[in-house]
Amino acid sequence: MQAAGTAAANPAEGLRFGRIPVTNVQPVLEDGRFPAKAVRGADVQVRAVVFREGHDAVGVTAVLFDPSGAEVQRARMAPAGKGTDAWSGVLTPTSEGAWSFAVEGWTDLYATWTHNAAVKINAGVDVEVMLAEGAALLGGAAKTVSDDAAAKTFKHAAKVLADAGSNVNDRLAAGTSAAVRAAVARFPLRDLVTASRSYPLAVERDAAGRGAWYEFFPRSEGAKQNPDTGAWTSGTFTTAALRLPAVAAMGFYVVYLPPIHPIGTINRKGPNNTLTAGPGDPGSPWAIGSSAGGHDAIHPDLGTFADFDAFVAAANELELEVALDLALQCAPDHPWATDHPEWFTTRIDGTIAYAENPPKKYQDIYPLNFDNDPAGLSAEILRIVRLWIEHGVRIFRVDNPHTKPVWFWEWLIGTVNAERPDIVFLAEAFTRPAMMAALGRAGFQQSYSYFTWRNTKEELEEYLLHVSRESAGYFRPNFFVNTPDILTEFLQYGGPAAYKIRAILAATGSPLWGMYAGYELYEHVARPGSEENLDNEKYEYKDRDFAGAEAAGKSLAPFVTLLNGIRRAHPALLDLENLTLHTSSDDATLVFSKHKRIAASADAPARKDTIIVVINVDPHSMREGQVTLDLDALELDGLSADGTFEVEDLVTGATWNWGKQNYFRLDAHLEPAHILHVRR
Repeated sequence: MQAAGTAAANPAEGLRFGRIPVTNVQPVLEDGRFPAKAVRGADVQVRAVVFREGHDAVGVTAVLFDPSGAEVQRARMAPAGKGTDAWSGVLTPTSEGAWSFAVEGWTDLYATWTHNAAVKINAGVDVEVMLAEGAALLGGAAKTVSDDAAAKTFKHAAKVLADAGSNVNDRLAAGTSAAVRAAVARFPLRDLVTASRSYPLAVERDAAGRGAWYEFFPRSEGAKQNPDTGAWTSGTFTTAALRLPAVAAMGFYVVYLPPIHPIGTINRKGPNNTLTAGPGDPGSPWAIGSSAGGHDAIHPDLGTFADFDAFVAAANELELEVALDLALQCAPDHPWATDHPEWFTTRIDGTIAYAENPPKKYQDIYPLNFDNDPAGLSAEILRIVRLWIEHGVRIFRVDNPHTKPVWFWEWLIGTVNAERPDIVFLAEAFTRPAMMAALGRAGFQQSYSYFTWRNTKEELEEYLLHVSRESAGYFRPNFFVNTPDILTEFLQYGGPAAYKIRAILAATGSPLWGMYAGYELYEHVARPGSEENLDNEKYEYKDRDFAGAEAAGKSLAPFVTLLNGIRRAHPALLDLENLTLHTSSDDATLVFSKHKRIAASADAPARKDTIIVVINVDPHSMREGQVTLDLDALELDGLSADGTFEVEDLVTGATWNWGKQNYFRLDAHLEPAHILHVRR
């Protein structure tokens, strides 16, 4: 028996469930062992399952803490599924650093009272008791709320509720008025507040989660072939810099260079991946290393470190960042193969094993083995990364990271980002989902994705929902439309319409997208039996006439420029988690929207940015039908009397009045998509 005057211990202390259970908080990676990913200014979708016993109403709040631990934002969460107890809300970190967030569950006293009062008073049960409870609730709120206007609203409502001489319905109306509800929305009446633990949120710079990439081979930019002898002269960093203004003019943020190091001569591949190279064949840049040096050297044909520094400076002047390939593999004549044979795998016959990805064989490449001397090899790679950072590289595109141990990436990226949080790593990983997820958790800020092979409406809907909802906390997809290794059947046989369709999908479906040179020229002829371009640039020089094609109207560059301009003008397209799928009656027409609330600034008032994309994903036909929009997801203000709103097609400039149901007709050979901006 408890002794008089002593306080009873709380039996719930130290248990997993608090007074209001808050469970399944997201985005949380492995119970907080790894931070979820975010980008400065991007909306983070917070989700949780929150409930309580009985019938009292529950409220849920997401709370954001800055790197100092100070609370900077509270966002009321909304039910995310009827009968599921799931809730969702949006938090928006405003600067880079190690942020955190938590979810609070609480009894919603006002919602509980309004529900009970409406039911009982309408039934004539406990009328005065319910009105008195409302008066006490709002009267108490008037004394504790910090806002004078809200206090005045609560005090007036409490006075009317307590007036026994007034009409019952008038009293109830005073307690449930729009003014009272608005005040409660700003200052919720909470009880039994129960907070989850805080979970980490790594907020990184824009380039980690937003950007438009353009890939080109510097050796091809300015390369010339002698018409008499057929011999080629390589492009250099100086000639490649002449291509940068055109890349910037198309609206790209990042110029990505394949490896720029010396290329091996042993087992060098010839044109179209043949096993025998001629004396003038340049070889694959991914076969790194020769007597001229390894990963810390520059191919002599391209120039010197001073030339590279000048190239980086020229790019930066145009507001382009240079991304450099980090390909951790070696040609047989790389200095490491002689000096550090323990960094490779030796076969039973004493030879070093070359790379294979059956049926592909890479006789010109030795993969690394991290198990024989992990400390020595890791230290050397860190030295190399630091070297290129010293020369202005802030972004690394990492080749085949899934063929190296995950622990190594966690160590390398963690070490580099501790010194330089601005350094970004892109994983070029097409592999099993578990490995791709692990690479994201290990620190890769972004990754290539399987978007490249998602072509049908059904495939795209499933994939867009996955990357924007299910995996967004650890996986940022960079929607590259092509690469030197990837020329899909969709592009091989879809004609120019296919190229436009894929560019629209990539540029609007993800805040990160990329394109390899030649895409704008509709290069579509594949080496038979493969998904690679015929006369692949990996093994030879290319002399493309970009300007001539554009002048002749045979280039996609003007449309790419338009797409990147739309992205820059509309912040909704630069977030990942704000995508909503809508319905179309046609099985080849995809519809999605992106919506973002933009806070007020010194230069502009608060506003909303909403984009609706309606796209025919069949490059061979005209499609028509009906779009059905989820108007709640669009958060529309000021609908016309007929329930419509004005949209502008950012591709054609046309304007229409749209509503819940809308007719569309899209000819893939003319304009395959509407990119609609909701005008208010």
